[in-house]
Amino acid sequence: MGAQPVHGHTSDRPRVPRTIGGISDALRGGRRAQFFAELPEAQQGPEPDGVMTAWWGRAVLDVDPDRDRVHAAAKAGSLPTTTMDEIFRRRERTGQ
Repeated sequence: MGAQPVHGHTSDRPRVPRTIGGISDALRGGRRAQFFAELPEAQQGPEPDGVMTAWWGRAVLDVDPDRDRVHAAAKAGSLPTTTMDEIFRRRERTGQ
């Protein structure tokens, strides 16, 4: 299975680079401060990677141009949903 861009982002460069600078630049408001509070506390080894991965995901959501619309729809209960069976059927139809 491969990941497909949700909003048509097709650049070879990621919308949010997986770097400390890329993540911090993309985070909104107080989330940037939270990121910088957690990062120096991570012990050498896999822990810093875990912090970077978790915050990278949040940063990607923060720069999503449809973020506010999707968030409002989720809160209102009007966000479209689907089943895993339908996702598998679509993938089979498109050969993915």
